[in-house]
Amino acid sequence: MNKNVESFMEDIIFKNPGEKEFHQAVREVAESVMPYIEKNPRYKKYKILERIAEPERVIMFRVPWLDDTGEIQINRGYRIQMNSAIGPYKGGLRLHPSVNLGILKFLAFEQVFKNSLTTLPMGGAKGGSNFDPKGKSDNEVMRFCQSFMTELQRHIGPNTDVPAGDIGVGGREIGFLFGQYRKIKNEFSGILTGKALNWGGSLIRPEATGYGAVYFAQEMLKTKKEEIKNKICTVSGSGNVAQYAVEKLNHLGGKAVALSDSSGMIYDPDGIDEKKLQFVMELKNIKRGRIKEYADKYGVKYFADKRPWGIPCDIAFPSATQNEISKNDAKKLIDNGCYCVSEGANMPTVPEGVDVFMNAKILYGSGKAANAGGVATSGLEMSQNSLRLAWSREEVDEKLHNIMVNIHKSCIKYGKDGNFINYVNGANIAGFVKVADAMIDQGLV
Repeated sequence: MNKNVESFMEDIIFKNPGEKEFHQAVREVAESVMPYIEKNPRYKKYKILERIAEPERVIMFRVPWLDDTGEIQINRGYRIQMNSAIGPYKGGLRLHPSVNLGILKFLAFEQVFKNSLTTLPMGGAKGGSNFDPKGKSDNEVMRFCQSFMTELQRHIGPNTDVPAGDIGVGGREIGFLFGQYRKIKNEFSGILTGKALNWGGSLIRPEATGYGAVYFAQEMLKTKKEEIKNKICTVSGSGNVAQYAVEKLNHLGGKAVALSDSSGMIYDPDGIDEKKLQFVMELKNIKRGRIKEYADKYGVKYFADKRPWGIPCDIAFPSATQNEISKNDAKKLIDNGCYCVSEGANMPTVPEGVDVFMNAKILYGSGKAANAGGVATSGLEMSQNSLRLAWSREEVDEKLHNIMVNIHKSCIKYGKDGNFINYVNGANIAGFVKVADAMIDQGLV
């Protein structure tokens, strides 16, 4: 136990009471970075970690909107602008009943390191609301988004803060948000990423997080002289990240055998091929149905209230939400032959589960590195907006692939420990160093 870490965390917990996810995220970074700081005292002198753990700005506001019955509803909106030392704030907007200050601070804190790893000039932020788009009509979602943007527009801009989508925020929501910004500001600028292709979006952006997680797994496997081809893969979630992780696995010859949602999971030992994946995409993106319908259609097993971590596999892609892999889940994965985990979601493994993976010395790509493909391609969309041009699908995919390869190299640089690569330490330290050096260069701000 590092006394400096414990002392640091006592202060964090005192200043941020009740924000368990934020405490968890900060502790994970502190445990990796503190030994590095002790060897490089200038980071300690300038109290860089203490400053990174304190948001530059926290914006909280009410969001009143009218439902289809004519009744006024009130939600709470947030934007956490965590760190802008290396570029404009960048990070998604999440619409989900679980959204609160602690969860968004954890996500914004993670975003700082993730964005740094991409090598693109992006700071870290996160935002959203406890509004639930599920079960709402398009008009209700539009009225909410317009009210939300009426306040958010004061705090964002192409050189200040560029939000994107996250859980509950897809193309529909981005469109409504952008339309309201354009109306209020009377300008067409790249203030959101994840836009539709016909009005400033980037090819590959919807696919990027899922593709990136698979590319990162591919790089990890190369260190063992292996490849994705013929590997059995379990994927949690069935939204954007999970769908495109399955698509890329199919392209590379892997076999995805599981998907899930908040109600349960399906297990398809024959594999979720291209035709079945198209069914999932229509089910989730258009019909907004439940994954159980896949089991009904294809005659496979459905497990209510379960996640796919008890299924034998070679590679796991947790792509749903935070803390979805418990300590017991991690043990089950190891016992069932899993030797590679590439996190498509943010912090999907509890700390005790991470310890199980690390002690087993499997290939474990933490979310900061493995799921950075989404924000990397958001950065590429920002570049295209600034240049007023659009790159081809092949160009964007190649740039994304190169970014994930370079992130993997950075993890090796800072995480190699004998014959073992500690991807957790590698990602945390690599992300920290770039931001920390920029903060020192810019003085006490």
